[in-house]
Amino acid sequence: MSNGTSVTPAWLKDAVFYEIYPQTYCDTNGDGIGDFAGIAARLPYIRSLGCNALWINPCFDSPFKDAGYDVRDYLRAAPRYGTNDDLVRLFEEAHRLGIRVLLDLVPGHTSEEHPWFLKSGEAAPNEYSGRYIWTDDWFRGVPGAPYVGGEFPRNGTYMLNFFKCQPALNYGWLHPKEAWQSAMDSPEALATREAMKDVMRFWLSRGADGFRVDMAASLVKGDDELKSGTCAVWRDIRAMLDREYPDAALVAEWSCPWQAIASGGFHMDFYLEHGDNGYHTLLRDGARSFFRRDGEGDIRRFLSDFLPRYEAARPTGYIALITCNHDTPRACPDLTPDELKLAYAFLLTLPGVPFIYYGDEIGMRYQPGVATKEGGYTRTGTRTPMQWSEGPNLGFSDAAPDRLYLPVDSAPDAPTVEKQTGDPASLLETVRALLALRHSQPDLNVEQVSQASGFTNADTFTRNFRTKYGMTPTTYKQTNNNA
Repeated sequence: MSNGTSVTPAWLKDAVFYEIYPQTYCDTNGDGIGDFAGIAARLPYIRSLGCNALWINPCFDSPFKDAGYDVRDYLRAAPRYGTNDDLVRLFEEAHRLGIRVLLDLVPGHTSEEHPWFLKSGEAAPNEYSGRYIWTDDWFRGVPGAPYVGGEFPRNGTYMLNFFKCQPALNYGWLHPKEAWQSAMDSPEALATREAMKDVMRFWLSRGADGFRVDMAASLVKGDDELKSGTCAVWRDIRAMLDREYPDAALVAEWSCPWQAIASGGFHMDFYLEHGDNGYHTLLRDGARSFFRRDGEGDIRRFLSDFLPRYEAARPTGYIALITCNHDTPRACPDLTPDELKLAYAFLLTLPGVPFIYYGDEIGMRYQPGVATKEGGYTRTGTRTPMQWSEGPNLGFSDAAPDRLYLPVDSAPDAPTVEKQTGDPASLLETVRALLALRHSQPDLNVEQVSQASGFTNADTFTRNFRTKYGMTPTTYKQTNNNA
């Protein structure tokens, strides 16, 4: 957004985020599931890492068929984590320690148990009849999309966004072609948009500092390749934030800064793990991963993808760089702790906003073969409990092992915070040192314009690197990995 009225929160310039999967971070009441009190208790640890912001995965009331990405009540905290008051206290304690908190917003769909959806399925028209995408006949499906019929009195079928439990909210269609398709500016589509603004206002007014937005590119249906309709919705939402909550931040699950930032108005856009992009080539491309000591990787595969993204974001927003997230396999054990040190040195000092996934700072390992939990499937092995200390359940919970949300890493050499604290050679202390360096050097803040500007392609970057260090990035990697 470049209209002169948009606001970028100043605190993002030095922000380093820590992503928390609340059900597996820290359990304080012995039920085997993490909770708000557990997060609050660990805030000093998070601050000691050098992280000054959190992203908490979905924590609203839910049937948890998709780990909370199926929201039943946007205005109520999930009881298994605590109450609304507990969440507000978490905001307050985080702020006392200089930590901002983003919640996870799921705007494109709800749970099939949400009261809005249950009302929309009634036969008689009501204020929620247009809140979701329904066709106008029980025998008519949604072309090109998954849908469900036969479960409600309403004469129609409803569209799904992902799982069967996630009916699509109605933000309208870019170019409606059927009588049952709403225009983007229809009363029902605008009502959905305003309802989501009210959800955001509810939590921002209670101390949240913004939102990570799930499936942010998917709101308007029948959208064009530029996502023109969805970007228009987000520009409108951003305008509301600039007026009412100018210090609030939005980060998109989009991975397309040309759209999310330049057109949609997001402050940040994640550079996600996709099998065909540059980020994938760094840590998760097998023998071709750049940070594998014996790898055959070429940094130009990353740079040729990253640099155009950086330039697209830079005028008005930032690339959000992840070590991992709840949908992505952890880099360990594919990379050793020493290889991770170099990889993190790279990721945590690039121009952009870093996001550290809980446990990555100690090298927690992806756990293959863990049974799926709450729709996790192959993602479940990345969501296992945080490993704090030696002893039962690695310090995550006092519950019996069979009551844990997921099993902990059972390997004898499972990394823990306790084992690595104070060891200057550990991955944990390396991360702390890297973040201390980032915070102490203005040249390493989110913008780094003087350093990155002009590196418009991979070859230019490589030539400049050779001039500065006397070697190519690949040789530099090999030298430091063998040190």
